[in-house]
Amino acid sequence: MDLGSEFRLVESLETAAKLKRAMPRITKVTTRTGDDGTTALSNGCRVGKDNLRIEAYGTVDELNSVMGVAMAEGLSEPLPALLERIQNELFHLGSDLSMPEGEGAFSVPRIEERHTDALEAGLEELSRDLAALENFVLPGGAPGAARLNVARAVCRRAERIAVRLSRQENVGPDVVRYLNRLSDFLFVAARFENRARGVADILWDSRS
Repeated sequence: MDLGSEFRLVESLETAAKLKRAMPRITKVTTRTGDDGTTALSNGCRVGKDNLRIEAYGTVDELNSVMGVAMAEGLSEPLPALLERIQNELFHLGSDLSMPEGEGAFSVPRIEERHTDALEAGLEELSRDLAALENFVLPGGAPGAARLNVARAVCRRAERIAVRLSRQENVGPDVVRYLNRLSDFLFVAARFENRARGVADILWDSRS
C-alpha cells in the first residue's frame, strides 16, 4: 500500500469513527432533562422545545409517522419499498436539521442530492401509467391514498418551516429541495394507490 492509499484509509477510518460517534445509543428513553422545556441539539447545545429548528425536525418526525400509518394500511406495489426507503431518508433529514453548522458541529448523516434524484426517479416510475391531470384532485379515495395525502400536507408544512429556518440560520443545501420533491412524490403516490385500487380521481368542481 502506497503512502497516498494509507492517508485515504486513515481518512476513511476517521470519518467512519466520527459517524459512529454521531449515532445515538439509546439506553434510556426517559431522562427528565427536558422537563424544563428545553432539549439538546446534536451538537449538545440546549434550546427551547419551541425553537424553530426543533419545530422543523419535529414536523419531519410527524411526517414519517403519518407515512408509517399509510404503510400500515397496506399499499400497492411498488409503494411499500419506496416509502420504506424514504422513511429512512427522513431520519437523515432529521439528523441534518438537528446539527447546526458552526462550533461543536461534527459529521452526521445528511440529505444529499442523490436522495432527491431517487425521489425524481420514483416520481417518473409511478407517473408512467397515470392519466394527465385535468384539474386539482380532491384528497381521499382508498384509505392508503387518503393517508398519503395527509402525509403530503404535513410534508408541505415541514417545507414551510424549513424555509423559515433557512432565513435565520444555515440549513443543509438539499433540505428544502428534498421536501419540495417529496411532497410531489406523495401526491403522485396517492394517485397511484387510487388507480391500483380501482378508484378514479375526484376532480375539483370549480363551478359548483
